[in-house]
Amino acid sequence: MADDTLLDRMEKQAWFHRYPRGWPLLLFVIASIGTAVSVMAIERSDQQRREVELDRNLTEISSAMQRRVTENIALLRAASALFATQQDVTQAQIAEFSSDLQSSGNLYGSLGVGWAPLLRRENAITFQNAKRASGTPDFRIWPDPSSVKAGNGPVPKFATPIIYLEPSSLSNGKAIGFDMYSEPVRRRAMELAMRTGKPVTSGRIFLAQEQNRQVPGFLIYMPVIDARRRDTVKGFVYSPFRADDFVESAAELFRNEEIEVSIFDGAVTPQNLLAQRKASGSSGAAMERKIDVGSHEWIIRVSDKKTGALSAMARITLFFGVITSLMVMAIGRLITRRAVEDRRVLEWLSRQAAIRNSLTRELNHRVKNTLANVLSIAALTRRRSTDIDDFTDSLTARIRALSATHDLLSQTDWSNAPLGDIVRSELAPYMEGNEPHVVMSGPEIKLAPNDAMSLGLAIHELATNAAKYGALSTNAGRIHVHWSMIDPDHAELHWREEGGPPVAVPNKRGFGRDLIEKIVAHELRSDVNLQFLPRGVECRLKVPVRVTKEFSLRRGEQD
Repeated sequence: MADDTLLDRMEKQAWFHRYPRGWPLLLFVIASIGTAVSVMAIERSDQQRREVELDRNLTEISSAMQRRVTENIALLRAASALFATQQDVTQAQIAEFSSDLQSSGNLYGSLGVGWAPLLRRENAITFQNAKRASGTPDFRIWPDPSSVKAGNGPVPKFATPIIYLEPSSLSNGKAIGFDMYSEPVRRRAMELAMRTGKPVTSGRIFLAQEQNRQVPGFLIYMPVIDARRRDTVKGFVYSPFRADDFVESAAELFRNEEIEVSIFDGAVTPQNLLAQRKASGSSGAAMERKIDVGSHEWIIRVSDKKTGALSAMARITLFFGVITSLMVMAIGRLITRRAVEDRRVLEWLSRQAAIRNSLTRELNHRVKNTLANVLSIAALTRRRSTDIDDFTDSLTARIRALSATHDLLSQTDWSNAPLGDIVRSELAPYMEGNEPHVVMSGPEIKLAPNDAMSLGLAIHELATNAAKYGALSTNAGRIHVHWSMIDPDHAELHWREEGGPPVAVPNKRGFGRDLIEKIVAHELRSDVNLQFLPRGVECRLKVPVRVTKEFSLRRGEQD
């Protein structure tokens, strides 16, 4: 019962041992999935944190840009209010204003402060000649007002040549005389400024003083309205900006170096890119926001920059997660291997228990058979014995015959007994000496234990009868024993006597005859042909050739 319970439990646990290498790998995969989920959660949390931080930075950067524009607009408003009360704007006034408020053009990212009067285009040449006559002989309005064409629209009515631009640097001097009204982007900004009377920022342009560099920039125009005639615009006080310098000036108001900043004029396209402040690292999340700068729309785009594919916390989690997964797999492998070894031990013990039980049952069966044979032999011997000595001698001889066959079977662990050895053990006393009385021949044939004992009893009875009445009772007598295979499942043994006294058929049946014709024939499951011929007794026995279960059991044990 205990063995059956153990086997049932082993069968229930068989799934665990069926894949000894698969379960550690499954544990590794599960631990790796847990690590991956943790890394993804950390990265998602870090991304959300970065998005919140990016939105805060975008707000800060937008405010910084608008603050710089507002500061410059405030300066231009002050200049416009000053020049509105003056009949003429002189270079000394522009220079003084620029020196006092813009600190050599470096303040707030501006390149300076300029003055451009608003002229009727037909009066532009007259104004140019007047400037030359007043002490600036090299003054020239460009492009030539008379060469300006309408293009897709009407010919511009006005001209706004740059008269002064302070500070007076070599770069700013290149812009003197440039008619800003001739260029469409500048013209739209000035027309809007005249209509609203407010400062207006132009779109993306290339500054006149940057003729050879093609650096994007923009202008802020402030109309100067004549104080005596409120509906008349005298001209424009303005500030030119390099877009990159402006962004760097605004960057003083925010300090996050991991943020990449791009400014676009109206739409996010490469053609509308005003300025860009790059940062090192791989691109992350990006956000955009529109801001108003002097009645003009800019789009500020900020991009988060990461120093690696994963955050520091995610990399640490990934590292320790991989180490943990490998350790879990190693521990799982050790546990599984130990479990497999334990299972093999349990299976071996179970097989040994099954073998022990089988051997015990077989031993009980054979003991019962042997005792039954002994009882039967004893009963028949008693009925045919004349006195106690005859009974004792006969019974002892027959039990010794059983014992001899038992010895043969014990030598092979009760697996089988060679047929020739059985015959030889029973006739051994008559085969010794200088004149052997027994002639044996036949192939190697192995018999099952029960068949071997039955054949041993039959040979013993034949030999006893021959010793008493037949060929073995005289010196000239001989016994010929030959056996052979008559088919794959049966062997035949032929017993023939010669040289003994003449044989006559007995008047009554003796124990030996009954033992051979009844008991042995029943055990061997075949008829026995026993003949009492005058020249000697002849007997033919058919013996089954069977493979025993015990042999198969032992072979399975060794495997």
